[in-house]
Amino acid sequence: MRVFVTGASGWVGSVVTQELLRHGHSVLGLARSDASAAAVTAAGADVLRGDVRDTDSLIAGAQSADGVIHTAFIHDFSHDFSKFVENCEIDRRAVTAMAGVLADTGKPFVVTSGTGVVSSADRTSEDVRVADVRHSFPRIASEQAAEAAAARGVNVSVVRLSPSVHGAGDHGFVPRLIQLARETGKAAYVGAGDNLWPGVHRLDAARLYRLALERNAQDARYHAAENRGTPFRAIAETIGRRLGLPVASLTPDEAPAHFGWLSPFAMLDNPTSSDWTRATLGWAPTQPDLPGDLDSAAYFA
Repeated sequence: MRVFVTGASGWVGSVVTQELLRHGHSVLGLARSDASAAAVTAAGADVLRGDVRDTDSLIAGAQSADGVIHTAFIHDFSHDFSKFVENCEIDRRAVTAMAGVLADTGKPFVVTSGTGVVSSADRTSEDVRVADVRHSFPRIASEQAAEAAAARGVNVSVVRLSPSVHGAGDHGFVPRLIQLARETGKAAYVGAGDNLWPGVHRLDAARLYRLALERNAQDARYHAAENRGTPFRAIAETIGRRLGLPVASLTPDEAPAHFGWLSPFAMLDNPTSSDWTRATLGWAPTQPDLPGDLDSAAYFA
């Protein structure tokens, strides 16, 4: 299968590309810069120059492929949560544009979301839809677009990534927590720190994307979560021990001053089940889990 992968040089998309190539698929990777294009080429994939804001390039890639995996997302929202909202709306438009040329083709379309979109649900299973959850987490935009695509006859499925997609070279939330601890002289959590953060190793996530693509279901949701979640306090305790810093509990009112734009994520309670995903796709994580990965020199070099 020839697969169009957006974000093909990114943290998740690059290992998705490698996973697809190892299993006999060919890849057309979206690249917005010379450096990204070089990375996609070096991986053994073809390059389509474009950007998630450039819907013409997205449409061209989707039209020319046998399936699409959409991993691209604009992560430039540090220091300004309103940028996160804006980037989620850009992603909605990107999903909608590609869905427009995939309707009634039978081609698989795998869209990326986050387990946080169902964080306030009574249950955490994959059958929970964003329409069933009352919250203002802006990442629901991608799933709303995916559900609209399914209604138009697109074979669309959603991979909900855990808040921490970890592994060597991680530059996401956990490294930022480590940086904050160094800057402030303490590793912090909010309240009792019992709020759960699920995680998934990026290599395990890549395999899930491939399995979702090959299953080619319509209107399915999969959870990329290695376990129900790690208490945020345990994450802070590992960071404090590794850095030789005190570990402190903050009140919700104190959290924004310490965590900044990361504050809503630091207080996120996101217990997540991936039972249906495992049973349906035959997927099981094989890489180190978040606590094991975090407690290594790689994160503190």
